[in-house]
Amino acid sequence: MLKHQLLHPKITEVLARAGHHSKILIADGNYPASTKKGPNAEVVSLALSPGLVNCTQTLQAILSAVAVDAVHTMGIPPDDSYAQEGEPPVWASYRKTIQEAGLSLGLEPIQKWEFYDAVNSPDHVLTIQTADQSLWANILIVMGCRTT
Repeated sequence: MLKHQLLHPKITEVLARAGHHSKILIADGNYPASTKKGPNAEVVSLALSPGLVNCTQTLQAILSAVAVDAVHTMGIPPDDSYAQEGEPPVWASYRKTIQEAGLSLGLEPIQKWEFYDAVNSPDHVLTIQTADQSLWANILIVMGCRTT
């Protein structure tokens, strides 16, 4: 029986094959997961119903299972109407989840178009498509290496 919180068999399979520097995208319900992905990435849909499953829940499960070097959010371009509203509320939820996982990592935004480029990397191994309705909820995780 697994001790961590991640039970999804396909996600566990992909992560078991991945390694240091591999990238995992947790995508919100608006992300174009079928077209914006790396050449080696698999897509797993967790979209059950609007809002279920969300990105924060998925992040919590992933952090329980793998070592992480970096966590990137999709940065909001200054000319986007949302940019005037400040930081998306979901980012605070991510910070809390990262802290609760015992990690001392910050969120590192990557501007929208550069974010797509980062996802398009050969190191991108997995997209987890959620049904999160939060705006700007996409999060790109860079796997670390196991030290114990």
